Amino acid sequence: MTTESESRDASSDSHGFSRRRLIASVAAAGGTGVVGAVAGFGVGRSGAGGRAEDSPSRDLRGANGSLTEPFYAPHQSGVETPPQAHAHFLALTLKPGIDAAEVVRWLRLLTADAAALTQGGGPLADSEPELAHDPARLTVTFGFGRGLVTLAGQNSVPTWLGPLEKFPIDDLEPDLCTGDLLLQICGDDPLALAHARRMLWKDSRTFAEVAWQRDGFRRSYGSKAEGKTQRNLFGQLDGTANPGPGSEDFARIIWGQGTGREDAVYSARGEPPDNLGAHLPEWMRGGTTLVLRDIAMNLDTWDRADRPAREFATGRTLDQGAPLSGTDEFDAPDFTAVDKRGLTKISAASHVARARDGLGPETQIHRRTFNYETGAGEEAGLLFASFQADIDRQYLPIQRRLAEVDLLNEWTTPIGSTVWAIPPGVQEGEYIGQSLFER
Repeated sequence: MTTESESRDASSDSHGFSRRRLIASVAAAGGTGVVGAVAGFGVGRSGAGGRAEDSPSRDLRGANGSLTEPFYAPHQSGVETPPQAHAHFLALTLKPGIDAAEVVRWLRLLTADAAALTQGGGPLADSEPELAHDPARLTVTFGFGRGLVTLAGQNSVPTWLGPLEKFPIDDLEPDLCTGDLLLQICGDDPLALAHARRMLWKDSRTFAEVAWQRDGFRRSYGSKAEGKTQRNLFGQLDGTANPGPGSEDFARIIWGQGTGREDAVYSARGEPPDNLGAHLPEWMRGGTTLVLRDIAMNLDTWDRADRPAREFATGRTLDQGAPLSGTDEFDAPDFTAVDKRGLTKISAASHVARARDGLGPETQIHRRTFNYETGAGEEAGLLFASFQADIDRQYLPIQRRLAEVDLLNEWTTPIGSTVWAIPPGVQEGEYIGQSLFER
């Protein structure tokens, strides 16, 4: 007579291993106890006869999984925040018929969930909250496009919020030049970032569709000391001229107004104006603007250029990132310096000269860049996120000069271009964009 338990095992066997057979088969294999064999399949990977203590160990004292960046603050995180190792840019387009009330409901949901995720907590509807427990400096930065802002009233839309003028170097793909809401999700752990992206997309799919998305990366956390300038895929140090976070320069150049500090210190570029944010609409006070350019990089043709040609094109050394007129990365370029032949050390057509020579202290930006690469270099480039208080006074004068003449254009092509209003940060109980929709 077959017992009830035997019947259950037989039934299980018809579909695969039963739990009893799994345990029996592991025990029959010998050499280890049942519990150890079932629960520790990964033990002993150091090799036959190897001991766990023989395996190399990692120094995890610098691990930053539990570190958080503030969410509730006067300014949004992800702008002045020291750049993280990974980024995901997700641009969303509103579905037809979505009105202002529905957008507010969406923004409330996104705000609550972004606040939870960045502080190491799972949103209310999170079925895997454990994935959020180690945020690793996760930040979520919101950018508003023209279509979303228009729902709050046509008079709310700044004149600059729209496509940039067409530059002769552009070869733009229309699909990479659209969107009503941008989510810039950054963090040092790709698992936490992927989970945040999934949660925020779940919040969004009722209201919007994906316009485009792009993953980016910098050096992994711990591979370089904090504060070091990153390298792009050309091997160049990228971001040397950025204003220092927390400085008076940063406050004026990016947030558009000074701090009022009597001991303000300015960079070698001189004192920037204190009114770069004066043109921003009231709902953007405490915010800034973002020009996001997707720049394809031709690594194959770059490989054919020798080091002197590369350095001549950029105006900086590749090893130290120093201007060709100096020896240190942060030396101010001297565009009048000549070599022993009487030739200027920095070409007037080089990237650093075109981006800087002759421009005033107001013509500065904060570049927060991330590399991307797929298919063994088949598609490679730079996500160039330029933050500034005033696009017309700060970004466009630089971009126009680079588009006119820049030796680096030989190897780079802008393929995507979007402009975003970065609203101010929020306090607890508020939602992102509240200053726009509840004026």
